[in-house]
Amino acid sequence: MAVRIGELLLKEKLITPEQLQQALTQQKANGGKLGFNLVKMGFVKDDQITALLSKQYGVPSINLAQFKLDPTIIKLVPNETARKYQIIPLSRSGSTLTIAMTDPTNVFAMDDIKFMTGYTVEPVVASEIAITEAVEKYYPAGGKGGGGAAQAKGGKPGAAGSSGSTLEMASKGLEELQATLGGDADDVEVLEELQEISAEALARQGEEAPVVRLVNVVLMSAIQKGASDIHIEPYEKELRVRYRIDGILYNIMSPPMKYRDAISSRIKIMSKLDIAEKRLPQDGRIKIRYNESGEPKEIDFRVSVLPTLFGEKIVLRLLDKDKLMLDMTRLGFEPESLAKFESAIARPWGMVLVTGPTGSGKTNTLYSSIAKINTPETNIMTAEDPVEFNLSGVNQVQVKENIGLNFAAALRSFLRQDPNIILVGEIRDFETAEIAVKAALTGHLVLSTLHTNDAPSTVNRLMNMGIEPFLVASSVHLICAQRLVRRVCSNCKEPNPMAPEALIQAGYSPEDANEVTPMKGAGCDRCNQTGYKGRVGLYEVMEIADELRELILVGASSLELRRKAVDEGMLTLRASGLRKVKDTVTTIEEVVRETVK
Repeated sequence: MAVRIGELLLKEKLITPEQLQQALTQQKANGGKLGFNLVKMGFVKDDQITALLSKQYGVPSINLAQFKLDPTIIKLVPNETARKYQIIPLSRSGSTLTIAMTDPTNVFAMDDIKFMTGYTVEPVVASEIAITEAVEKYYPAGGKGGGGAAQAKGGKPGAAGSSGSTLEMASKGLEELQATLGGDADDVEVLEELQEISAEALARQGEEAPVVRLVNVVLMSAIQKGASDIHIEPYEKELRVRYRIDGILYNIMSPPMKYRDAISSRIKIMSKLDIAEKRLPQDGRIKIRYNESGEPKEIDFRVSVLPTLFGEKIVLRLLDKDKLMLDMTRLGFEPESLAKFESAIARPWGMVLVTGPTGSGKTNTLYSSIAKINTPETNIMTAEDPVEFNLSGVNQVQVKENIGLNFAAALRSFLRQDPNIILVGEIRDFETAEIAVKAALTGHLVLSTLHTNDAPSTVNRLMNMGIEPFLVASSVHLICAQRLVRRVCSNCKEPNPMAPEALIQAGYSPEDANEVTPMKGAGCDRCNQTGYKGRVGLYEVMEIADELRELILVGASSLELRRKAVDEGMLTLRASGLRKVKDTVTTIEEVVRETVK
């Protein structure tokens, strides 16, 4: 830069070679930049250098003295960064941050600021003296500037405009979370996929950065409360954190809006995402280690970031392998339904489909099925998006659509890997369905999922995808539709008598309506006063026997298939729920909420 500015001034005949040499000697003796020394010695004016740089690099020049700078914009760039690169942030428009700098060719400075703030950086040229004065004015000596560093590195004091504790930072709900967790939030260690980050380094970050500590508190509290998902949602005037506990979303806290970007950046860093990308959805994963009753424990979070109108909404799905229930007898199957299901997965070939909406426990059912039939004699291949849990002895493949590794491509490759059992995470299109059906007809057991409302409508869904009725009838052996309902808290459940008419309306026969006594939870500390603790599955298991197969061949409707399956002993989702109400496992309200008659 020093020689370059001298050459430019000589070329424009604004200084003589003798003046340049004198300025270089003065710079060597007193330090500072060449331009500053030339101005100080009176050889050239400050605005002449600014105009020259502006002309040379095609970057606008400004007179900083005429600008009144917004303190909230100043806070985007930390004190030490502004001083190091001699820059000053001027304004922000959308995702673009305009900065004044003496050297518009300094790409290192612009890259650093882009990384810290997440904004696209637009430079303008200002004189060195003006920038020095502005830095001294807006960044007092020893003070801390801005939240940019916090967003990127999560470890600088002042990261969110304050070096105070988490208790000062959050507004509603955080005090209760902090008091509940005690010191647990300090003991969170973020793990990479294959290597560990040192606990000491993370502990130092936790002590220094309020935003880091806040994120740790949110994660630890979700684990402690048994949440399945964490939702961090920005709105126009509110930042909301909610947990999904036993399938229901609860408001937990509302951090101040000024921490929105810092929280987003911290989570992106933990999940190895691009913090500068705020326009496109991103998916990642966080693995942490923490102490539970003195024992080290690991848990994964699946992270989804989605740009919304007022910022990025983040949803974290908790994947706790210790809570993965692989015992099929404890999932909630009725004895007759379980017998049919176990019989179907014990066959050497054919297709078993599990259907239901997102979050209905399909993955757990499939993993339980694999765990039951996983023996040293079998070769089990799975294609999943994403792989939620690692299963010992199972070859699991992560689908990657962006490089062409979709379900169909993985499935084609599986057939050359000598498999016995194939699990396809989801049948989404004709190509995947066609290969899965052919695999089921050529000596392989295929397990997969579909998004349909009940078991009979799955047959029509396959046909709508383009699979011929005779292929569906020949390949599919069993379809299991499922839902999850909340269990009544065993600690505080009590009788909740209802009128027989209401029970008949729900689906009970008149005889059962006079015998059933539904239960409800009164609410206690164990269930957080909700009356519910944990969840149980409702299962509709439709076995494709000969008569149903004939109906499929002639293109029967889902209504006809349902009627025939019920005649053959199929328990519908509603019937499964009513039986669980009778067994005092759940409530009428839960069954009515999740099923139809």
